[in-house]
Amino acid sequence: MPSVAVLLSVGRHPASGRARRAPLDARALEMAFSLPNAAVHAIHAGNPDEPALRDYLGMGMERLTVLSIPRDGDPVPALTAHLEQLSPDMVLCGSRAEGGEDSGMVPYLIAHALGYAMVADIAAVSASAATATLTQALPRGRRRLIETGLPVVATVNTAAPAPRQSSFGRARRGVIDILAADAPPDTLADQCEIRPWRPRPKRMRLAAAASAADRLKAMTETRSGEGAVMIQPSPEEAARAIYAYLVEKRIIGDGS
Repeated sequence: MPSVAVLLSVGRHPASGRARRAPLDARALEMAFSLPNAAVHAIHAGNPDEPALRDYLGMGMERLTVLSIPRDGDPVPALTAHLEQLSPDMVLCGSRAEGGEDSGMVPYLIAHALGYAMVADIAAVSASAATATLTQALPRGRRRLIETGLPVVATVNTAAPAPRQSSFGRARRGVIDILAADAPPDTLADQCEIRPWRPRPKRMRLAAAASAADRLKAMTETRSGEGAVMIQPSPEEAARAIYAYLVEKRIIGDGS
């Protein structure tokens, strides 16, 4: 019977900003449920009073372990120490969180600290007594089968099966076990600037053509209604036209 630890984080709704279960972590928990006769351990490092954690219990977990650490603490040492005691055969988590630094480095740091194998972006998993077969999701819908020895840390891709709905009754009946943990301050977060998100610049699309002459023509020609021809403009006029184009394409901000 494999032992599976699922690392859970608190997500954030992209429109309202309200706390929720992280979609990728919920997929990781759903994947753990799909393993026959697996002993599933749900673990969160953070605030034990966060109401969104109940959504994971509503998926069918009877207990959830919360390593109580301060908001500005580094969760990696606390998670590593707890996993060393638990010694699971497999550690599953989402590839990236929805709050904090969103670096996606937590599973890699944990795998390095524990000496576990590391596999990224899996869409399915099966396990035996000593090995695991992971289906890795590749671009354009391709898949790769990876067989590795246990223990292993794996991050879950959006191609994994969608998580089940959270039951209100199970969420209320579930038990949250709170464990005190040591978490050093996250010095990297203190050096970062947090600001509102803005749309990323759009890349300029270039028409594909068979020859170099056709590609050059596609880049230099001006289509009707999409620009203006400037003949020997002054440096100031040229600069204003370039600036207006970059703002229109959202390559830079308008300064407002």
